[in-house]
Amino acid sequence: QVQLVESGGGLVQAGGSLRLSCVASGIFFRLSTMAWYRQAPGKQRELVATISIARNTNYADSVKGRFTISRDNEQNTVYLQMNTLKPEDTAMYYCAANSNLWGQGTQVTVSS
Repeated sequence: QVQLVESGGGLVQAGGSLRLSCVASGIFFRLSTMAWYRQAPGKQRELVATISIARNTNYADSVKGRFTISRDNEQNTVYLQMNTLKPEDTAMYYCAANSNLWGQGTQVTVSS
C-alpha cells in the first residue's frame, strides 16, 4: 500500500507542546522529501516545514524557533515537534511526500 498516516494531534493549551508523527508505507522514504502542511477552516493550505533526503530543513516564518521537523529513516517516519503552541496554530495538519502523496491529517487544537 502507498499511504501516509498521521497521528499525535489533540487539544492543548496555549504554550503547550505536541509531537506529530507520520508513518510512510509503499514509498522510497529515504529518497523522499517530506513536509508538513496545515489548513485551518476557511483558509488555504499552508506549508509548515520540509525536510530533504539530506535532512536539510525549512520552516514557515510563523513557526520558526517553535517547531522542529525530523525524520527516522529506519522507521519510515517523519515528525513535527511543536512547542510554545499558539491558538493560531489550530489546524488540520497533513503529512506529504514529494508534494504529491498526502495523508488524511491529524487535528491540532490550541485553546487560549
